Amino acid sequence: MARRRRYSRDPLGLRRALSGLLLPGLVCAMALLAALALAGAQGAAALAERWQRGAAAAVTVQVPDAEAGRLQRALESLRAMPEVAEAQAMPEDRLNALLRPWLGDAPAITVPGVIELRLHDARTDPVLIGDRLARDVPGALVEAHGLWVQRLAALARSLQAMALGVLVLVAAVAAAVVAVATRAGLAARRDAIEVLHGLGARDGYIAGRFARRLGLLAASGALVGTAAAVPALALLADLAGPWVGSEGRLASLAGLPWPGLLALPPVAFLVGWGTAQSTVRRWLRQLP
Repeated sequence: MARRRRYSRDPLGLRRALSGLLLPGLVCAMALLAALALAGAQGAAALAERWQRGAAAAVTVQVPDAEAGRLQRALESLRAMPEVAEAQAMPEDRLNALLRPWLGDAPAITVPGVIELRLHDARTDPVLIGDRLARDVPGALVEAHGLWVQRLAALARSLQAMALGVLVLVAAVAAAVVAVATRAGLAARRDAIEVLHGLGARDGYIAGRFARRLGLLAASGALVGTAAAVPALALLADLAGPWVGSEGRLASLAGLPWPGLLALPPVAFLVGWGTAQSTVRRWLRQLP
């Protein structure tokens, strides 16, 4: 009686034909790659946004012969400009630390004073600020970082596009792996399938049996792969925290692409289910 019940629940014997760990293991590895790609895409997007919002609005002013009077006049002139949100003189110790790799501890040249600006609008033309400042403080130079920020943002967008391309490639490989596993199961249970098909079993019934089994195997592999990726992604997020403006373990965990990670097992199930359905139906149409 127990055998009949098990047979009725699995008339094609798919638990035996598709019982290996190869498919879940491969999907697990691909889910791990997909999780890394998701994190990479989100990280690249966060970096691009941070650079465009923050560094693009930063401007540096150099004041030659920066005695206290000239530096103070430059600060007063800049702070009076409506385009300038903030103007602060860079501390001497910080400036020396930045120049130490090139000039050493005791530079032999006179170092100009440096003022850091933050503009209200990153689209403000720094040339106009430099022209007005030069009237009050002759020789002062304004340097904007907009060009470099645009290049870095373009690089971040390229990395994001590559990460999304990796996701598409992983999905395609997962579908190919499921198709191969489906054909192996069809070959292993060919006799039982032909008998059921000859007795009047519909194509949808047979394809549904395969689709459910392979979908569950793919989802289980994706679940394990996603769970294995979370600690590694949390560590990477913790290391990248200073670059994207978030620090701390909780911030690292909160910064993970949780919607995408949680979607990986259901998406793996859908890929396995859909691929098995189409593969089995094509195979059944070739039967006499």
